[in-house]
Amino acid sequence: MASEFTPGEIMVAAAAREIRDGEVAFVGMRLPLLAFCVAKRTHAPQAVGLFEAGVIRDAAPPSMLYTMCDPPNIAGAAGCVPMLTLMSVLQRGDVDVGFIGGAEVDRYGNLNTSYIGSYEAPKVRLPGSGGAADIACLARRLVIIMPHERRRFRTRVDYVTSPGFGAGPGWRAHVGLPGGGPSALITTMGVFEYDRAAGEAVLRSCHPGVTVDDIRRESGDLVFRVDTTEPTAGPTAEELSIIREYDPTGFWTG
Repeated sequence: MASEFTPGEIMVAAAAREIRDGEVAFVGMRLPLLAFCVAKRTHAPQAVGLFEAGVIRDAAPPSMLYTMCDPPNIAGAAGCVPMLTLMSVLQRGDVDVGFIGGAEVDRYGNLNTSYIGSYEAPKVRLPGSGGAADIACLARRLVIIMPHERRRFRTRVDYVTSPGFGAGPGWRAHVGLPGGGPSALITTMGVFEYDRAAGEAVLRSCHPGVTVDDIRRESGDLVFRVDTTEPTAGPTAEELSIIREYDPTGFWTG
């Protein structure tokens, strides 16, 4: 069963299911570009997608997107507005769910996309925030998507680019962040949800062919709780058809 779809494809399907019908989704790059298309064409036809460059879509793009600024994302858009105007939708609290990724994530859902190592003498310089910090601070809930590799999971990230639950329970309220913080972490091995009272990840499901022990071995220093788990539901035939229609060569999902 697991060989019928790639880890990227099951991640797209899982991410699409995080978008509810009628919601406003801040889409982000890479796999969320596909997840929005799947959601729009299946269970969430009334969802609206916001793209950081200033694009607003109430219909799925007609074809593959390599970046949010590709012509298929502009054609038929509900609106193309200045970036500041789009970001103000976040500031008003009108974004239901935002998607971001990171190089590192820690036990409280904080993400690093800036530096590996010290700020003064980093071992690696990463791309930085873009709009990720805004999404993490202001969206009503946050979905994190990233590969599952030991080096990415830390007790504490080297640099907090995009805050999750900060230093732990109550931190977001203490510093005045209006957004709800992380609600899910989707990886190449499983899906976690966040206990918002504790600020920590709870393993929800393992992808087909993956066990809890496999995830523990590959989770580095990440602290997470295991209550009950089940296999992640693979893409349906319809979801898989849509994913492969948009990504026929596996550019994003191969």
